[in-house]
Amino acid sequence: MTLRLEAITKVVEGRTHIKPTTLELHPGRFNVLLGPTGAGKTSLIKMMAGLDPIASGKVILDGEDVTRRNPQKRRISLVHQFFVNYPHMTVFENIASPLRVAGVPKSEIQGRVEAAADVLKLRPMLDRRPHELSGGQQQRTALARAIAKDSRAVFLDEPLANLDYKLREELREQLPDLFAGRGAVVVYATSEPEEALLLGGETALMEDGHVRQFGPTADIYRAPASLAAARTFSDPPINAAPVTVSGGTARMGSATWAAARADGDYTFAIRPHHVLPQPMANGVALEGTVAVTELSGSESSAHFDLDGRPWVSLAHGVHPYRVGEPHTFHMDPADGFWFGPDGAPVQEGR
Repeated sequence: MTLRLEAITKVVEGRTHIKPTTLELHPGRFNVLLGPTGAGKTSLIKMMAGLDPIASGKVILDGEDVTRRNPQKRRISLVHQFFVNYPHMTVFENIASPLRVAGVPKSEIQGRVEAAADVLKLRPMLDRRPHELSGGQQQRTALARAIAKDSRAVFLDEPLANLDYKLREELREQLPDLFAGRGAVVVYATSEPEEALLLGGETALMEDGHVRQFGPTADIYRAPASLAAARTFSDPPINAAPVTVSGGTARMGSATWAAARADGDYTFAIRPHHVLPQPMANGVALEGTVAVTELSGSESSAHFDLDGRPWVSLAHGVHPYRVGEPHTFHMDPADGFWFGPDGAPVQEGR
């Protein structure tokens, strides 16, 4: 079972919303669409599901061209971030609804609904109606419906976005196991880089209707193929600044360090959790003025001005920053990325 997109595009009123996109998605892993709001994730999912028209290209599901096929005939499931359940039906009836539409025998429906309910811990709630459920239970019902349907492809469009933090964490951990071994292609859209890392699998980085990079999630995180990809896969936003190398010395504003790179102009980028408020081995000092500080759980973040550019430090623990005052931060350049004038990565020594 594979889902293959062959140069599909979406055009609305003469404007290209989804640029030619070619991907091959496999079962047995999560296929994540990662990008900010407006990147085209929902549009691409709707095109895969047959809910949005395709201007050009093909969608091939399990070797069949389903580009023009009705969504109801594709054996797919779609779970939105909103709780799409029928209010007049019980949880059992909600989960069973697509099976009844497909003409599955009544004796089989009972077993499939109960099996899906057991996976999502909904067995005690099968006789309740949606208004009697919490938000997390309603979303579990929508997920159970997708599991019971035994779909060839399951599309999850930011399904946890409207849940509270605790429920989001709980379901996020369970999702890979829920769909493991079912043989379905699972596509999951999110705007959160951390969520993509936790889900693993493969990730397509999206920006402005274009897939910037696609591959194993961990590999993309460690080796972004462009500055745009590095920016997409970082939250808080990745820090970046122009660097000039001359005679083996890199200069970034007032900071300097030894660099085994060819003379020239580059962009240096480093993630906030590698910019720390205390000295480190091989560290380079960065003198900045603190603009905003935040404390979130066990982490402190400081937004600071570095030579006229906004940078962010994200560090464990509580740190005594003072807004409007200078502070010395530190980074190890080995933790950063180098990009050329065209935004492509540049390896050491080049």
